[in-house]
Amino acid sequence: MDERVEAPAGARMGESAGEPTVSVLVPCYNVERYLEQCLDSLRAQTIADMEVICIDDGSTDGTGAIIDRYCALDGRFRAVRKPNSGYGASMNRGLREARGTYVGILESDDFCAPQTFERLCAAARDAGAQAAKAGFFLHWSEPEPRDQLKSVVGGTLGGVVDPREHPELFWFMPSIWSAVYERRFLDRHDIRFLETPGASYQDLSFTFKVWAHAARVALLDEAFVRYRQDNEASSIHAPGKVFCVCDEFAQIEEFIEGRPDRDRLWPVAMRLKFDSYFWNYWRLSPDLREGFLARFAEEFRIARAAHRVDMSMLPPWSQVDLLHITGDPADYHAWALRTQGRPGSLAALARYARWGGPGLLLRRLLHRG
Repeated sequence: MDERVEAPAGARMGESAGEPTVSVLVPCYNVERYLEQCLDSLRAQTIADMEVICIDDGSTDGTGAIIDRYCALDGRFRAVRKPNSGYGASMNRGLREARGTYVGILESDDFCAPQTFERLCAAARDAGAQAAKAGFFLHWSEPEPRDQLKSVVGGTLGGVVDPREHPELFWFMPSIWSAVYERRFLDRHDIRFLETPGASYQDLSFTFKVWAHAARVALLDEAFVRYRQDNEASSIHAPGKVFCVCDEFAQIEEFIEGRPDRDRLWPVAMRLKFDSYFWNYWRLSPDLREGFLARFAEEFRIARAAHRVDMSMLPPWSQVDLLHITGDPADYHAWALRTQGRPGSLAALARYARWGGPGLLLRRLLHRG
């Protein structure tokens, strides 16, 4: 049962004896370069009633020693050690260990503002919400520090929302670490992470399940976390990670199949899937793209045949990309190699006319934003 009939009244800060307001999970693996900055930002939090759970996934560098030092310095910190088994298993272990009214997450190479968890927990509590979510900053530390704001508030999104009335929330970058979640809500719906060893993108299915079950989500027009981009290229050359995003969507699709509101969720999921697959295709090294595109095309041919894709949920440029990819993936790949996705205006218009017909071409010409 989803949180639909009556939203919970919201917990008072630290309402239960021995229960901190928030448990912050910090999954760690060989991150000695950045970990101190991350943990320093948590020590500086303005919310005193907090526990920080550092989950060491079998690190082989100095990560474990850094965690031990912070646990000795600050009684709110505790360490959980486990053999290396991947991000999903680490996060699920952290969820089992958490005692807080709310659960927050901070990646071990990121850092956050002092008021982060005080503001997020207060927003969730005051709204009686199952989750509270803020924007965040993309952060580069080299060659010189710079930030780029990503706001979750804008358009029709803001205040307290019901995700079933705002599918665009599903399409916002998952960014699980810019939110807090009511712990009992996660437990009640068994919302956990996919534990495939070596996988990536485990935040996709977790976030989708949160939004699918929640009735009230508080959105903050603020940003607290700095999400580090310096190492973003680390997996683009890894053949073993090419199809990890597909595993996450297999999990999402299995979840949808068992729900009474599947007809509403299918097109929402397919828009998210297109955005995620398209992003993955372009981020891969060129030698890995063609194999991924073949699977991309086949999965969407099946989805369209099953009437799970609502083309109107895609902007015009995405519609033509989907039609091109499913219609002739080899031609799309050749076009992508030739143009890097940035053709001249005449070439772009010709592609719209070929794959979308005059109607889609006109919608693209009329589209603004």
